[in-house]
Amino acid sequence: MRAIIVDDEQNIRKVLNVLLKEDGLEVYEASSVINANSLIKENYFDIAIIDLRLSDGSGIEILKTIKEQNPETVVLIITAFASTETAIAAMKLGAYDYVTKPFNLDEIRIVIKNIKEKIILQKKVKELQQYADEYQDIIGKSEAIKKVFTMIDKIAPFDTNVLITGESGTGKELVAKAIHNRSIRADKPFVAINCASLPAELLESELFGYTKGAFTGAYASKRGLIDEANGGTLFLDEIGEMPLSLQAKLLRFLEEKKIRPIGSSNEIEIDVRIIVATNKALNELLEKSEFREDLYYRLSTFEIRLPSLRERREDIPLLIDHFVKLFSKKFQKDIRRIEPAFVDYIMHQELKGNVRELKNIIEREVILSEDGYLKCTSCPTFESLESGVRSPELDSDKGINLNEYLTRIEMELLNKALQKANGVKTKAAELLGLTFREFRYRLSKYNRQ
Repeated sequence: MRAIIVDDEQNIRKVLNVLLKEDGLEVYEASSVINANSLIKENYFDIAIIDLRLSDGSGIEILKTIKEQNPETVVLIITAFASTETAIAAMKLGAYDYVTKPFNLDEIRIVIKNIKEKIILQKKVKELQQYADEYQDIIGKSEAIKKVFTMIDKIAPFDTNVLITGESGTGKELVAKAIHNRSIRADKPFVAINCASLPAELLESELFGYTKGAFTGAYASKRGLIDEANGGTLFLDEIGEMPLSLQAKLLRFLEEKKIRPIGSSNEIEIDVRIIVATNKALNELLEKSEFREDLYYRLSTFEIRLPSLRERREDIPLLIDHFVKLFSKKFQKDIRRIEPAFVDYIMHQELKGNVRELKNIIEREVILSEDGYLKCTSCPTFESLESGVRSPELDSDKGINLNEYLTRIEMELLNKALQKANGVKTKAAELLGLTFREFRYRLSKYNRQ
């Protein structure tokens, strides 16, 4: 990574130069607006640290030049004045953050570390954009999700039925759409229905359609979803919830490729690909005779198992960034920075609702953010820590992994202290009754610096 320091005080440039080189950055220096603009026009910089008041002008001019030349450059503003109005104006123009002189070295180290993390994440997200485009917004680069991409690529071109399994919120419908979009049916309809969302009689009429007068309330004929999907793909979510009586009719359709709307004596030939999904273990339903064995084998020609978010935690920062951008645009919020403690908090949660739960968390946090800074202020776990550490539920049969539980609590308290101390470790250590060395040691256990 490459950085530029713009300050007319030589000592400040020297200190910042040392700090940046400690982090492995290639560093350039400029003492004026003219010199800085010249370097910026000739070079790409990942990071720019700019003093607001220079001998020949304002750092705002340099900020504008940077954002015109390289919008992705992360800019940190330095100001020696009590008033921060100009610094805030700079942030509105695209600066990442500002610090005031004289600055604390620990503070500036944390800010630089955060900036590096942001840049690395930006680059990863950019690399992943091709995956998002090709795989229907399925975000991830872990080995677990790459296996799913591989299966999509192998299965999509062949006109065969697919069973997608996985916990709730793992993105089963997204995978179904990705298969459809990469198949020969891509220009035909993709029709989805959740089998758990309707009672049996309504589900049947929705799938197969009905004629006028077929039953009370049938004031007009209605095409079924199977017919609407003709030529394309029909996605049946939560297939395990489909009643046995309707399973028999679905099996007949799969065998004959024909449907008969309720109340009609005529059959309609249908050409459709079937993709189904479930968060239930169908083999257990088979044992209980709650799912037809013959239908199961018809539907599960190929099976794709989606990993839970707990199995691909390395994708969480990428998903957070994706959803922050999504909801920032939706709610017209200018979220410029994500607190590392917030990411750590999410990384250590169970997230039993998987990607859907994570999406809901980010939506809430973006709405609540008032300063362009995503923090842990409304995280339920942190709120409960205010009145003491939570007591875990102890199951007499299963017990609890005490080391894992204590590790999670320790991480939450460390992050909470850093948040309250605005990233200053000495103050955070005091809040927890630790020496600075003890605090640093505990952070290092979790690969935090």
